[in-house]
Amino acid sequence: QVQLVESGGGTVQSGGSLRLSCAASGSILRLIYMGWYRQGPGTERELVASVNTRGRTNYVDSVKGRFTISRNNAENTVYLQMNSLSPEDTAVYYCYARDGISVEANTYWGKGTLVTVSS
Repeated sequence: QVQLVESGGGTVQSGGSLRLSCAASGSILRLIYMGWYRQGPGTERELVASVNTRGRTNYVDSVKGRFTISRNNAENTVYLQMNSLSPEDTAVYYCYARDGISVEANTYWGKGTLVTVSS
C-alpha cells in the first residue's frame, strides 16, 4: 500500500498564494508520475498538474503561468506552488501518484485538502 498525505490547504484572498505538499509513504514503488487533481463546486474532477521522475511537467491550461509543480524524488514528495489565486481555483485538491505508464498501472490517491479563495 501507498499512502499519500496532503497539507497546505486553507483560505486566501484573491491574488494570494498557497503551497500544497504531498508526502508518499508505506510500501513505496517506483512512482513514475505524481501530481494533483482538483474538484470544485459543480465541476468535474480535473488534472491540474503532474510531474514525472525526470522532472517533465504538465499543466491544465487554466493554471499555466500561475501554478508550479515540483517533486523531491528522495523524499517522495510533490509540491504545488499556487500564485495569483482566484475564486475559480476554489476546490478540493487531491494528490495522486502512478507507478507506471500503462493502463495496468496503479493509481494512488490522497484524502484531499480544501483550498478556498475569497473575492
